[in-house]
Amino acid sequence: MAKTLKRAAAFTALARALTAGSRGGPSVAQRLGALPRMIKASTRGEYDGGMRLALMAAATAYVVSPIDAVPEAFVWVFGLIDDAVAVTWLAGAVLAETDRFLEWEKTGRPAVVK
Repeated sequence: MAKTLKRAAAFTALARALTAGSRGGPSVAQRLGALPRMIKASTRGEYDGGMRLALMAAATAYVVSPIDAVPEAFVWVFGLIDDAVAVTWLAGAVLAETDRFLEWEKTGRPAVVK
């Protein structure tokens, strides 16, 4: 019962963070729409998010990869904890980076100096 309540509280907090658009920040739709533009701008060298995008891609690959199933099979709790840490970091990184990218777009897309 306590685990269910904690899980529900965590999902509620995540939902509140994602729906921050109603309180003046970018909405979930704006953030999701910004991801392809952010990737495109980074690959063209216009936006300096390349390393952060690479880390986000690596975290996503880690969470969904079958190799990650090995820790869950042998040390169930610790295997799930590493997933929770990776997903939490990934959610925070996506939120922060999309905020940064949307602000970059608003300011007239200054050129990245190499």
